[in-house]
Amino acid sequence: MTDEHGTVRIAAIATYGDTRHTLVDRSRYTGPYLPGYQPRTSTHTRRDGAPKRLFQALDHVVGNVELGRMDHWVDFYNRVMGFTNMAEFVGEDIATDYSALMSKVVSNGNHRVKFPLNEPAVAKKRSQIDEYLDFYGGPGAQHLALATNDILTAVDRLTAEGVEFLATPDSYYQDPELRARIGNVRAPIEELQKRGILVDRDEDGYLLQIFTKPLVDRPTVFFELIERHGSLGFGIGNFKALFEAIEREQAARGNF
Repeated sequence: MTDEHGTVRIAAIATYGDTRHTLVDRSRYTGPYLPGYQPRTSTHTRRDGAPKRLFQALDHVVGNVELGRMDHWVDFYNRVMGFTNMAEFVGEDIATDYSALMSKVVSNGNHRVKFPLNEPAVAKKRSQIDEYLDFYGGPGAQHLALATNDILTAVDRLTAEGVEFLATPDSYYQDPELRARIGNVRAPIEELQKRGILVDRDEDGYLLQIFTKPLVDRPTVFFELIERHGSLGFGIGNFKALFEAIEREQAARGNF
C-alpha cells in the first residue's frame, strides 16, 4: 500500500476461526498510520492526576477452539511460526465440580508473544468454552491480557469509568492454603480483596490478576489485567476460583 508518505507492506496468516495474525512492515513509511488515513488530534482530556498509561504491554492472547482441535492449532503454531510449547493444563488443574477445559500455551523464543489455546472438555455442565463457541459462532480470541505495573490503580481507574470486573468471594482470601502458598506480596491482601484481585505464586515469583465481565452484549470477549513479579505462569492456582466465578455468571445468564 503506497501514498505520498511511502509504502507499507502487509501480510496476514489465517488461523483458528476468522482470526488472523497480520504482519506490518512500516520501515519505509512516514505517514500517520496507513495510506488513506489523515492525522487527527484527540479531544480526550485526562483527568487531573491520571497516570500517563495504565498498561505497558500485551501479555498474552487466549484463543478458544472446538473440541479436539487444540492439538491441531498447537502444531500449526509450532510449524508455521516456530513457536514452542510453554505450558499445558489438563485434568483437575483446570476443572471445577461442574465444568472443565483443556489448555496449552505456545510462545516465541523469549516468551514475549504467548498464545494459550483452550478447548472444552466433557463435564457435568457446559463450560465457558462451550458458551463462547455458541455465542461467538465458532473459534476466536477469548481474552486479551494487559500487563500493568500497578494493578490496583488500573482497577480503580477502570472501575471509575464503568468497567465491571468478575467478583471473587471473600472466602478466597481467607483460605489458609492460599495464604500459606502466596506468602508476601507487594499489596496488602485487604486491598486485593476489596477489588477482587487474584494472586498466585510459582517457583519464579508471583502474579496478580483480575478479569473483566464480557465487554459486549454476548458472553464472549473480555480483558484480563495482570501484574507480574517474576512469575511466567498464568495463575494456575486461581483457575478453580476463576472458573467458579465464570460459572456464577453463566448460571445468571441461563447458559450453564
